[in-house]
Amino acid sequence: MVELEQLLQQYFGYTTFRPGQKEVIEAVIQGKDVIALLPTGMGKSLCYQLPGYILNGPVLIISPLLSLMQDQVEQLKRFGEKRVIALNSFLQGTEKRLVLENLSKYRFIFTSPEMLATQATQNAFQMVQFSLIVVDEAHCISQWGFDFRPDYLKISEWIPKQQRPPILALSATATKTVVEDIKTYLNMSNPFEYIHSVERANLHYDVVNTQSVEEKFEWIINHIRQTEGPGIIYSQSRKKTVAYAEALIGNHIRAAAYHAGMGNEDRQFIQQQFLSGELEWICATTAFGMGVHKENVHQVIHDHIPATMANYMQEVGRAGRDGEDALAILVYSPRDEDYTQYVVTEDLPEAFHVTLYEEYVRRGENPKKMLDIQQINETGYRVLSYWMEQLPAEEVIQKLNSLKQQKIQQIMQVATFIKGEHCMREQLVAYFDQELEQKPTNCCHYCGIKYDDIIDERSSDYGYKELSNWAERLCSILP
Repeated sequence: MVELEQLLQQYFGYTTFRPGQKEVIEAVIQGKDVIALLPTGMGKSLCYQLPGYILNGPVLIISPLLSLMQDQVEQLKRFGEKRVIALNSFLQGTEKRLVLENLSKYRFIFTSPEMLATQATQNAFQMVQFSLIVVDEAHCISQWGFDFRPDYLKISEWIPKQQRPPILALSATATKTVVEDIKTYLNMSNPFEYIHSVERANLHYDVVNTQSVEEKFEWIINHIRQTEGPGIIYSQSRKKTVAYAEALIGNHIRAAAYHAGMGNEDRQFIQQQFLSGELEWICATTAFGMGVHKENVHQVIHDHIPATMANYMQEVGRAGRDGEDALAILVYSPRDEDYTQYVVTEDLPEAFHVTLYEEYVRRGENPKKMLDIQQINETGYRVLSYWMEQLPAEEVIQKLNSLKQQKIQQIMQVATFIKGEHCMREQLVAYFDQELEQKPTNCCHYCGIKYDDIIDERSSDYGYKELSNWAERLCSILP
């Protein structure tokens, strides 16, 4: 039998595995279900890519984002793989039909839970004997499935019951509760678990307190124009991402906005510019970053309180993938919790939506009419229709109320984390049910931190512009 190390070098040019990779791959090729929690930058993709050359049959990878799929496809193509396809909305008409008719000819097939839910995809998949089913970023089952993308909860319904291939669930971060959700909703059978520490000693965490949104905006721009990137600014507002990008460009810093309101091709173009170094900063909503392989990100800045601790850990984890020191800064101002609560809960259906849904059913009409005449938004309808299929109306109302309260509690947990008088690193590791063994120098805001030891000052004097105009504009676009 050929050694795994030989195959690793043959197909990918590497001579050794990173921690956890070999253990996970061995379990997969033995036919076991596997849950693998490996930190960002530890090479999770190899855990299904190498088995794809060992197992007999196509590997199906269920992925949450178009950008993540495209990035993985391009990565495989760079290694010389031609039998790879992303089955997503980029495929149109005849091209999509040809792909569905020839699925068994591909080695790696990427798709999303929503595409998997379509009848055409299900029909085509019934004709394919997959060797492995991968759920990438599997924490999304728990993080998004209940209230944002319920098709995540249905994945197991579409997996073949007869001769079921092994299932590999991959993530960088997951609590014990999330791991249990993954097991339950994927119907995993006594899975092998590999859980690596979430601790990243080269990440250094800080909180900057400001008194207003305007002061926050000015602090962020001033900080960026004095320090080196590459970096990512995360914001909850699409308009704010544009305002940040314009302010940075006005100060001769190569930057661009990135958000879900942009076209797919525009987002792909901007992502590629960032990856290639043509852009130094991305000003983005959380639509950016998952699975993006850029090793030298030196800074991640949040201008808001993330919705969950897991979100925060995922987003700051996009820095320092090269092992070099990187800075994670959260810039806080009063009432940030209120704004995050509004953003996170605004799409959840209300009790009156449940009543409307029932009324349409009682009249023999399609409840989707609620969406057509704008009585509910698309996300709200997806959530509502899923739970109305699962539970009686009274229990749906209770479920929706419970989800809202859970989201509020998660936001308060993040607020406590950033405002608390305890080591941020210890809190993060404890959240994921682990223990911190050693603190690095410049650990965090609470323990003490010096930016000069972590990131370089910007060497060039660009003749910086005043920020008052951008700050005034920011005030005009905020809710």
